[in-house]
Amino acid sequence: MRTVVVTDPPRADPADAQTLASYGVATVHEALGRTGYLGPEFRPAWPGARAGGTAVTALCWPGDNLMVHVAVEQCRPGDLLVVATASPSTDGLFGELFATALAQRGVRGVVLGSGVRDVADLRATGFPAWARAVSAQGSVKATAGAVNVPVVLGGQRICPGDVVLGDDDGVTVVPRADVPRALAAGQARLDREATNRAAFQRGELGLDVYGMRERLPELGIEYVSHREWSREQG
Repeated sequence: MRTVVVTDPPRADPADAQTLASYGVATVHEALGRTGYLGPEFRPAWPGARAGGTAVTALCWPGDNLMVHVAVEQCRPGDLLVVATASPSTDGLFGELFATALAQRGVRGVVLGSGVRDVADLRATGFPAWARAVSAQGSVKATAGAVNVPVVLGGQRICPGDVVLGDDDGVTVVPRADVPRALAAGQARLDREATNRAAFQRGELGLDVYGMRERLPELGIEYVSHREWSREQG
């Protein structure tokens, strides 16, 4: 690992990140062809958390949050801090004091490949955080890592300046170059969902709304009466 701090990487527009956050993680993930999702183990520290921002990345050693302190200086309004570790760790590398420092800089949230602590304080202050674990296990500040280099969380590559979104459904990443496509595809999906919701409110069935009924025979699905089914079962 090269122990480097990359300063002022290009970022997506923070306003676009906020718009995508309003769409929701599931909508954006589906709209982009089911890509970018970090997986079910990344959970919000408190229910109802929602955020979208441009990634500032920190690569730390397990149980060591030195590079989180270094990364704070590189954060600016509209960012979202993304913390990865060089090998698996669930130690609580982030808590309320970090959240206080980041909130003062206009940072919208944090995603941790490790653990988070001070959950009650994060909830009380409304600072959004997602992590793989909740852990009171403390950390040291001893080993150099890197800031604003590509990292991998949940099998997804996250580069500085990418858009990272989090809500109750988890976390997804939108590469900076894909943001325009995500905005258009996400809005189109929301429009379709509004149309389908209205159909369901009228009592229509998903089989018809989604055009699946005619495909059932092709899939070998048969409709039989209970009497016929019982007779066939002997």
